[in-house]
Amino acid sequence: MSRRLPVILLLVLLPLWLAASYGARYGFMEDAQWVGICVDETSRWECQVRSNLGLMIHFKVMGWAALAAAVIGFAVPGRAGWWLALLALVLGFPALALYNTTLAVFAVVIGGLRLVRASRSA
Repeated sequence: MSRRLPVILLLVLLPLWLAASYGARYGFMEDAQWVGICVDETSRWECQVRSNLGLMIHFKVMGWAALAAAVIGFAVPGRAGWWLALLALVLGFPALALYNTTLAVFAVVIGGLRLVRASRSA
């Protein structure tokens, strides 16, 4: 396995993840069709998911989780810190798309810096 393969995978998968997050925002949260359906039929599972996602947005759950993972990942050495930084990006990109930009921008920057930081053994 090449040393560049994880970097290439990140550069391909993270933009796709961001695009999927924007798809959820504009296709599910802001779409007038879903607003109308969920006003009439609140017991549908799609409306429950939409409601819970709205609560997560309101309480900034993804932004805080991404920021916590980024800060802890920045302080933890080795592979564990790298994986926490990756988790920060995975949580931070949807937070950017779903109205938690204030917290998520710091999480994405800190997580990205941790991912590119050279190991101390090198």
